[in-house]
Amino acid sequence: MVKQCCPPRKTEANVTRELGEVSTSIDVVNGPLRHMEQMVRLEGGEFLMGTDDQEGFKEDGEGPVRNVRLKPFLIDKYAVSNAQFKEFIDATGYRTDAEKYGWSFVFHLLVSEQIKLQNQQVVQQTPWWLQVHGASWKHPEGPGSSIDERLDHPVVHVSWNDAQAYCQWSGRRLPTEAEWEYAARGGLVQKKYPWGNKLTYKGKHNCNTWQGVFPTTNTAKDGFVGTAPVHYYSPNDYGLYNVVGNVWEWCADWFSPRHPDEEIIVNPQGPATGQEKVIKGGSYLCHKSYCNRYRVAARSRNTADSSTGHMGFRCAANIIPESLENTKL
Repeated sequence: MVKQCCPPRKTEANVTRELGEVSTSIDVVNGPLRHMEQMVRLEGGEFLMGTDDQEGFKEDGEGPVRNVRLKPFLIDKYAVSNAQFKEFIDATGYRTDAEKYGWSFVFHLLVSEQIKLQNQQVVQQTPWWLQVHGASWKHPEGPGSSIDERLDHPVVHVSWNDAQAYCQWSGRRLPTEAEWEYAARGGLVQKKYPWGNKLTYKGKHNCNTWQGVFPTTNTAKDGFVGTAPVHYYSPNDYGLYNVVGNVWEWCADWFSPRHPDEEIIVNPQGPATGQEKVIKGGSYLCHKSYCNRYRVAARSRNTADSSTGHMGFRCAANIIPESLENTKL
């Protein structure tokens, strides 16, 4: 059985309280390219994607290692923050999937005792996830919680649909899985993490994951029980922050455990169709005893309308041709 990192909306635990299908159509007007100052230009080229390491999850399709060639692209240094997402909401009035459904998944240790007493449903195979009514991007732990003191933290409780809508408004797009992994590796070849093969770097924590006994005791030796600010810890050699740990990040691709059988895979976009979207990077809940998916080659997936308290995203963009660089967008 594949260990579940990110619960989907359609499970046995929540089907009795489903509030109906949420449309995946996006009614957001394309906007100018925003927050360019927070993006880095990567020149692309060839790299080794995936892993054949024994720590990898074969059923996830982490391997085999494959040679991938990418064209140049832009990608965010940081995951999209609460402040940036609020700017989008204020400008468009967009309602997220979590708000349309009326609930989202919250990790049990982050929920107040009052909410726990309201008999919030749990996911049967992963009872540490509670289906909390009223949980959303602006109320991450449900009613009574706020992002006021976390505006520089990554936005959470956003579905793939929501991430797409934000990208469209900001004149950008979600990165492909190949772009995401290329950027996360920071130029290192076949290393587990963006800084090498050891989780701690020079004796210090360099990402936000779980320490202690999962899922009951988090010692927070890395400094955080929940999310960390998007600019926390040190960046990789490409200037990207928190590409492992903190929050899972949505990618553009449909998920498949199989990959093209080609000597060099050029600008892969993933399967043409599918049922779940790729997420990368792991989160503050990842621990080697359960979900060792905070390695750069690791991958997981979820349905496009699902949202949790540990899934976010960062944006990418195509390189603007030099002939158009001075054209007002």
